[in-house]
Amino acid sequence: MKIDRRIQTAHGIRFSISGGDGEIARAYLYVMRNDLHDAPFGLLEDVYVDESQRGGGLATRLVQEVIAAAREAGCYKLIATSRTSRPKVHELYQRLGFESHGVEFRMNFDDA
Repeated sequence: MKIDRRIQTAHGIRFSISGGDGEIARAYLYVMRNDLHDAPFGLLEDVYVDESQRGGGLATRLVQEVIAAAREAGCYKLIATSRTSRPKVHELYQRLGFESHGVEFRMNFDDA
């Protein structure tokens, strides 16, 4: 039995906020498709705010912008992942309307 491969294209959008000394916050939205739905889905990835700028609402602004962009792209869902050790991030996501759904599993490749 052979496993067929078919390249599926996705596109990414990088969001960033700059301050006096350069970039102070960023996030990525990846818009992808699968065979289960006609509409694409979004993946929110790498939300980062410089430690000196945390608590000022920058992450909220970024994530809200990503949510809006995912809606504009016609996504039927937006997935956000976070390590279990980041309860403040979980609170942010839940405050913005995300629901805890499932478990993330990860495999790191040292050579990548």
